[in-house]
Amino acid sequence: MGENDNINPARRRAGAATGFLALSVAAGVLVSAMVTPVVAVAGVATGAGIHVFETMPEALTVDALAQTTDIYARNGAGEPVLLASVYEQNRKNVGWDEVSGYVKDALISTEDPRFYRHSGVDIPSALRAAIGNAASGEVGSGASTITMQYVKNILVQRAEAIRDKAERQAAYREATKTGMDRKLREMRLAIGLEKSLTKDQILLGYLNIAHFGGSVYGIQAAAEYYYGVNAADLTLAQAATLVATVNEPNGLRIDDPENIGDNRFRRDNDVLAAMLREHAITQAQHDEAVATEIEPNITPPSTGCRTANPLGAGFFCDYVQRVIENEKVLADPKDSGHSTLSRGGYDIYTTLDLDLQAAAVAAVDAYVPHATDVLDLGASLVTVEPGTGRILAMAQNKDFNADPDETSAENTAVNYGADYDYGGSSGFQAGSTYKVFTLAEWLKDGRSLNDTVNGDARPMNLSTFKDSCQGSGTGTYSPKNDSAQRPGNMSVRSATAGSVNGAFFSMAQKLDQCEIRKTAEAFGLKRADGKPLTSYVSDVLGTNEVSPVRMAAAFAGIANKGVYCAPIAIDRIVGPDGAELPVPASACSEAVAPEVAATMASALQSVVRGGTGSASNPGDGIPVFGKTGTTDSEKDTWFVGSTTRLTTAVWVGNVNGDVSLRRSKVGGIQADQLRHRVWKQYMTAANKALPGDAFPESSPRPVRD
Repeated sequence: MGENDNINPARRRAGAATGFLALSVAAGVLVSAMVTPVVAVAGVATGAGIHVFETMPEALTVDALAQTTDIYARNGAGEPVLLASVYEQNRKNVGWDEVSGYVKDALISTEDPRFYRHSGVDIPSALRAAIGNAASGEVGSGASTITMQYVKNILVQRAEAIRDKAERQAAYREATKTGMDRKLREMRLAIGLEKSLTKDQILLGYLNIAHFGGSVYGIQAAAEYYYGVNAADLTLAQAATLVATVNEPNGLRIDDPENIGDNRFRRDNDVLAAMLREHAITQAQHDEAVATEIEPNITPPSTGCRTANPLGAGFFCDYVQRVIENEKVLADPKDSGHSTLSRGGYDIYTTLDLDLQAAAVAAVDAYVPHATDVLDLGASLVTVEPGTGRILAMAQNKDFNADPDETSAENTAVNYGADYDYGGSSGFQAGSTYKVFTLAEWLKDGRSLNDTVNGDARPMNLSTFKDSCQGSGTGTYSPKNDSAQRPGNMSVRSATAGSVNGAFFSMAQKLDQCEIRKTAEAFGLKRADGKPLTSYVSDVLGTNEVSPVRMAAAFAGIANKGVYCAPIAIDRIVGPDGAELPVPASACSEAVAPEVAATMASALQSVVRGGTGSASNPGDGIPVFGKTGTTDSEKDTWFVGSTTRLTTAVWVGNVNGDVSLRRSKVGGIQADQLRHRVWKQYMTAANKALPGDAFPESSPRPVRD
């Protein structure tokens, strides 16, 4: 016996028909026997003890247990791949057939041989305990059936789930204190529990709730952690070793070599001996198990987002957790200010594509080191899917590490790709990537790519720039062109390809600065620090500080025929009961008309066909558009580009400091060219997996008067 679930059938049958009747008849006798020795010493009438017992509440709700939440990405075949697990208690609930019969036999034989013959309270054991404890005036030890132990564990778990520290500690003390009243309460609740649950349900509930040392709870997590197997596959010796720990979980846990001798003593002399005595195993099985050394195969769970670092996905994992926290995705119904993420036992299926993620990590690692003596260098790559907002890749040149005691130049907890509230920084100036919003407003205003504007840098009177939101400014603004260009009059298409500052100020001078800002907002752009976008004249050059995920989503709106879709990181959440829970959906809305978006894409294709972004062009025949961005003193550099299927933002710049990337070399490459190398390598690989199509045909003047 023991290889499946054949616990001695006689145990089950014996108490099934007569248990409740026997208990009801014996309850008064039992209470008297347990209470009389104590109350006699105290000089209290025996009837008072019985009255206390009978007036105690009998009903006990079995609360949902804290379980491990698993976070998944998907591989190229669309199969889920575990990124990380999150938990307060490492537990995975399992069903009856998912637990080895050896475990069930071991627990019953050792802890409660008459489990299937009593109805919650084992009267003979209770009588012996009463006599043994009478002298101390307490009922503090012995007599605990599996059902009573299950009751205690339920009350302990309920206490540990309380968020207020003082209330939690008080509830825990009440659940674990030694005394007659606690023992009576456990008896009363055990009797009630046996009326609402079957014996098998109680036994399985105990095995799922029990503590096995450290943060390991439940037989499945114990089997996985200590032996690297499922609970159904535990051998007799392994099952006996784990059951040996339940009364002293931290003192007998076998991940500490110093405990193995004590555990083996209890395994051999208590657990295996009891199994033999109760005829749950044969003498041969007993002898073989006793001769078996305790050799744990400690298999730590993938705890926290650092375990996603080998996939380069630690920052994305952290981003997902912050989405859940910030957007109240798994809000605790008892306390909406907290999440049930680490207790709920969810399966969270994210948007991350591991093939694209691997390509992103490879491209970043190929050109941007984790640390360099040249400058405090950072890099981020984020890919968003046009039309859905799904974040498919999120990589950077650091390892994720949220432990403040282990920080170094090569790791950080700051996600350079995200907004501040989602684990990111306060953002980076967008530079000339922001010019796409002036271009959009130019086209929305009924103007053309063929229109000519003055591209020269020159002093400009701020009063000539309209701002319907905050009014025009005063004084003079003197923007500069890169390399002191003086191109004179030029077409808007040429100005876009060459990213000519003077030309875009000439365009902005004919527009409303407030409307340019509103267009940027329509494309989902926000400052990374959470403050509103500004609409100063200088913003034409991208002085607002933004995150790569926001820029990728904005450019994805251009690729998606002018429809912006907010970035999302979660596809599905499945609860422990198999039911799907609501997840944040991508809110999609038209930022510009399809004709305007097509014309923007046409102009931006010129950027990679011979303009400032030509170094990023994969040259693989897949249509692509993009825009470069470089801030003052070349502190931050960008390339944001798209096919019809993938939009990718790459930022490379100073995490701290103001070192010029143009005047620096990293790995023998001029540092302001790193963005192009990363984007080109990554998109070359990505285009092979997900090749884009041709962009819609454009019109020189997409909006007619």
